[in-house]
Amino acid sequence: MKLIMKTLLLTSIVATGLTAKDEVKKSSTPKEVTPVVKEIAGQDIQVFTAMNKDGKITPATIQKTFEDAGFFVSANRDMNTPFTKQFKESSFDVYNLFTFYKKDSVLKLAKKYQNIGLFAPMSMSIYTKKGEKTISVSTLSAKTLSKIMNIPEDEKLLRDLRALIVETLTKALPNGKFEKLPYSVQKAPGKLVSSFSMDMDEDEWEDELDEFKMGFEGELAPNGFVIAGHNNLGDDFEEANYEGYDFYEVYSVCKLPVIFTIAKTRPEAGAFAPCSLYLSKKKGKNKLESGFPSVYNWVSSLGISDKKDIEVLEDAQKRMTKILTSLTE
Repeated sequence: MKLIMKTLLLTSIVATGLTAKDEVKKSSTPKEVTPVVKEIAGQDIQVFTAMNKDGKITPATIQKTFEDAGFFVSANRDMNTPFTKQFKESSFDVYNLFTFYKKDSVLKLAKKYQNIGLFAPMSMSIYTKKGEKTISVSTLSAKTLSKIMNIPEDEKLLRDLRALIVETLTKALPNGKFEKLPYSVQKAPGKLVSSFSMDMDEDEWEDELDEFKMGFEGELAPNGFVIAGHNNLGDDFEEANYEGYDFYEVYSVCKLPVIFTIAKTRPEAGAFAPCSLYLSKKKGKNKLESGFPSVYNWVSSLGISDKKDIEVLEDAQKRMTKILTSLTE
């Protein structure tokens, strides 16, 4: 009996020793480290670029990746064709303007910040310069979005949203990386946001909204603007059972000569184009609030100093300001 007990004890000790050795081996085996794709510090616009020799990465594949990540893509518009048609030239083999947003994130942000429509949808450009074998996507950093919307930089909702965008870019453009741009952000020569408001009648606001929209849409074409998209965020909010707004709508507005001119030297300008212009009214408040990111963001974030480029931008700014001022005064 004693011999049996000794044998069992010895077996147990040996087994324990073997297990301990296995655990040491496991713990000493280095864990696989996932590469972290870092944004470029100090740049408002982040350009993510990947090799694309076989042409397998396209605006369509990028759209699918963003949709798979839970984003709603409101437009993925080829601009190269209208560039060539209207201006008889293009510097690109591919140039798309892409507008997107994440419905649940926008709702959470809209509960805290009425001006979230400045970037709901957000914009980005997808481009390949003529003759090159790369594809690039331009977006705005979380810090830049915070700066323009006057939202705290540590706003977790915004930072998490940006993190998801970066994660999705790395999936859409495998082996890509952020580029260092050849210019610096400069001081904005004007306000970053153009804001407007208008008193509304407590009982007649629906008719007043229709009248406002009719007047706004009617003034766009004569001033060279086109509606590149329209998103009724209020419908999204209603579907999510949130009734904090009587209405919340966002127009995506584009002026083709502006993006064509600036994109020649700053293709990443698509992070601001088309421009999002929001119209909103909080429930219980008899006031329409509206706004859009001004062209001074382009001048500042893109480091634009060319006088002719600035003239093109400021002309668009003056025209849009005139339209909204006439409707809200």
